[in-house]
Amino acid sequence: MKPASRDLQTEVIDIAIRLGALGLLASACFWILAPFLLAVAWGAIIAIAVYPVFRWLTERFGGRETLASALVTLLLLALLIGPSLMLAGSLWGGAQALAGEAQAGALRVPPPPDAIESWPVIGQKLHRLWAQASMNLEAVLARFTPEIRDATTWMISTAAGTGFTLLQFLLSIAISGVLLARSEEGAKAATQFMTRLAGEQGPEYAAIAATTVQSVTRGILGVALIQALGAGLGFLVVGLPAAGVLTLVCLIVGVVQLPIALITIPAVLYVVSTTGTLTSVLFILWNVLVTPADNVLKPILLGRGAPVPTLVIFLGSIGGFVGAGLIGLFVGAVVLSLGFVLYERWLAQTDDSSTPGDERSVGL
Repeated sequence: MKPASRDLQTEVIDIAIRLGALGLLASACFWILAPFLLAVAWGAIIAIAVYPVFRWLTERFGGRETLASALVTLLLLALLIGPSLMLAGSLWGGAQALAGEAQAGALRVPPPPDAIESWPVIGQKLHRLWAQASMNLEAVLARFTPEIRDATTWMISTAAGTGFTLLQFLLSIAISGVLLARSEEGAKAATQFMTRLAGEQGPEYAAIAATTVQSVTRGILGVALIQALGAGLGFLVVGLPAAGVLTLVCLIVGVVQLPIALITIPAVLYVVSTTGTLTSVLFILWNVLVTPADNVLKPILLGRGAPVPTLVIFLGSIGGFVGAGLIGLFVGAVVLSLGFVLYERWLAQTDDSSTPGDERSVGL
């Protein structure tokens, strides 16, 4: 029995060494790729989201996938870089003008409109503070020096973080272009991986994940973008100050699933207080159409083509966002959708295993 015992011990030691070596190799690979994992994940999400557009362009270009992926990549870069440069230029120009007026001693705050005083809750306090700033701006700024310092620090850190995020998205778009150019190989690899995990149902789960990402892109990001562009158009037409910044805030508010009324209602109050009747009425009517648009668009776009209920995708997106940030919108929706499908399959198997003649099925 001793030789057999030694063979078993040797085999166990060999298995432990192999598992340890594989664990070290996996850890080393993760450590090397960790700085790029988020960019790769976003690249895969972007590629899945724009895949229908890529297929349409590929058909128009006679099956030339490389050309179609290059065009999609350029369009995505233009959509990202163009507004970013316009917003940065607007902010930089405004900051330069403000700094120039401050250095020249020409920085003045106009008196507040009388209508502000009638606003509920904050009207009188805001009117009083505004009036003080119009008469002695330096004294008001001195009163709020700590708050201004904290706000300035926050703005600088936010700008740095935004710049890093922009660079990360540029890298993600480039990665998505590569993935689109090799979409067939990528789809095959994803299907093989899911098949290894889930067996014969692997391809179906891979398709559910892809469809869910596309649904979230349309129903959450798409709706937020449509609302932000609509609100931004109204801001620009009425000449609202910092219209570009307010449009960006509307986009962020829409992505995190808060109502853009948080931005449009103060904008309406400002326009009503500072412009004529016709402009105010038209701006109000425009915002009446834009502000609740998500209630109409989201049910249409969020669940279209998805194999699971819209509520599952929505709850997964919101829960994922709360737990993991923006990428959680997609990860949460995919995970909850797959869990819902597995739960349905489990219930179906339970029903199939219960026959009419089974005593347990009739309560005996």
